[in-house]
Amino acid sequence: MADYMDQLFKNVKKKGQPATPAPPPKKEEKKAPETKSKLEEKLAAITREAKPAAAAAPAAITLEDVRKQLSEIKKEGKVAPGPGKELEEKEPEDQKSETEKELDRSDKKEIDSYGNTKIYRLPNQPLLYYWTPVVRPGSSEKAIINTIKEVATRIISIAPYKIRDPEQRRNVYYQRILEIIKDSPELNIPKAKFEFYADAVVREMVGFGIIDSLIKDDQLEEIMVIGPNTPVYVFHRKYEMMITNIEFFTDGEIQDLINRIARQIGRRVDIASPLLDARLLDGSRVNATMPPATVQGSTLTIRKFREEPYSIIDLINSGTLDVHAAAFLWTCTEGMGVRPANILISGGTGSGKTTLLNVLASFIPDTDRVITIEDTAELNLPMRHWIRMEARPPGLEGTGELTMDILTKNSLRMRPDRVLVGEVRHDEAFTLFTAFNTGHDGSMGTVHANSPQETVIRVTNPPMNVPDVMLSGLNFIVVIHRLHDKKLGTIRRVTEIAEVTGALKGKPKTDTIFKWDPVPDMLKRTDEPMEYMITLQELSGYTRKQIEDEIDKRATFLTKLLRENVHEMRSVSRKMKDYLTMQKG
Repeated sequence: MADYMDQLFKNVKKKGQPATPAPPPKKEEKKAPETKSKLEEKLAAITREAKPAAAAAPAAITLEDVRKQLSEIKKEGKVAPGPGKELEEKEPEDQKSETEKELDRSDKKEIDSYGNTKIYRLPNQPLLYYWTPVVRPGSSEKAIINTIKEVATRIISIAPYKIRDPEQRRNVYYQRILEIIKDSPELNIPKAKFEFYADAVVREMVGFGIIDSLIKDDQLEEIMVIGPNTPVYVFHRKYEMMITNIEFFTDGEIQDLINRIARQIGRRVDIASPLLDARLLDGSRVNATMPPATVQGSTLTIRKFREEPYSIIDLINSGTLDVHAAAFLWTCTEGMGVRPANILISGGTGSGKTTLLNVLASFIPDTDRVITIEDTAELNLPMRHWIRMEARPPGLEGTGELTMDILTKNSLRMRPDRVLVGEVRHDEAFTLFTAFNTGHDGSMGTVHANSPQETVIRVTNPPMNVPDVMLSGLNFIVVIHRLHDKKLGTIRRVTEIAEVTGALKGKPKTDTIFKWDPVPDMLKRTDEPMEYMITLQELSGYTRKQIEDEIDKRATFLTKLLRENVHEMRSVSRKMKDYLTMQKG
């Protein structure tokens, strides 16, 4: 990629020079002064070769436009008259947002810091304050940044989305933009500010502008822009919801960022289509709205993709469930090699349903062919034979829609061993239960419900409409909740594991196998008998005691991983599969 860009730049430079080198001048002859800079030569060469259609495009920039803009900047005195002199900033002294002014006035207390980030507590404020350095270019700097950006757009021909790795993409653009700045003496940018302008242009072209630092912070789960002249909110993995010192001054700034994100993923957002729900290249989930969908202005919500997914050890460490419940779910998902259980995970928004689904899916043996269907792809599984499918909304013409139901039906024609469906809401529920009942044992999904009983009611009524008799294919419902603890703050807990029985008799019901006790904060096993245990006994030849002993052995194995501090998803998954291989002999 770098060789390609270097060659491109050499070609551009050559096109701005005479076709044949001029003969060396005699000593008494004076060389005519240059009237064009290197930047103008490059632009002139590109403009001469540009096709008429490209020149007529709305976003195109001509050489005359650049000359005019540079001339206006010089007339306003915002570019120093000679090379090497400092830029003359004519900015108001106070460029801070109202939130930053409030922070400066308050008797704040720093409670944590990492990197360039500081976390403050303000008096009488319910939310903590997230502070990070914000680059706020002045009007003269913005003019130069915009000029460099427009020039770079014409000279750098490769599209950002073609470089999938974010860091590589930034590095390629940074080097090219730095070369443009060095070859543009008419901008009178001091050498000390080369990196400042290169960074600023990269953030605008392939980054996320003023929220770039938030995107890079792995401690953040969610970034929420709720409109102009309002602080951006973030949800921190440790400190939960916080207010930040970052603020968009105009709705146009938010819309520019939304449009830049939409272009990167090949989508479009405007008044005619003011909603965007999609996935970024790094897997992060993005939702954006524009007026008239949102009255107060444009909004942007980014749920960040966790590069290293949670493992079962991480959930045990965080108290989401204990080793015994984890060992039980491991046994059910793996099925003792004979009959994996079909499982629905239910809970509210942000309760951790997808995370738990991802963890349970990591127990699936490598011999199985797995197909996942999601509205927005979020699962990150440590397996090879895995096909990911993602729904797609209709295009502007109203065609091309790929619904969850269409994808789920299609997955059954792909000879899967297991089908995993994220966020079961509508007709895809019937298709998933068809998979449960047609030999695709070990299939799983998530659904919005707050208890096993509510899950059954929701699944068997509109808009899902699964017949009662088809519930016989569902073995377990795992309920997970996001709760608030006075000492621990927000916590996530598996509050119940229930078995679904009685469907074939026309009276489906749920029997609680594990129940969370909030006083000791632990899951407790009940004395309810399990039909699934009888099925394992019949198919495996093991007695009930042998199966219970195996669950205890797996709990001991997980405890060992806890002591050894093995918690990375792939490492944990590999060790668990090695354990099963050893058990088989």
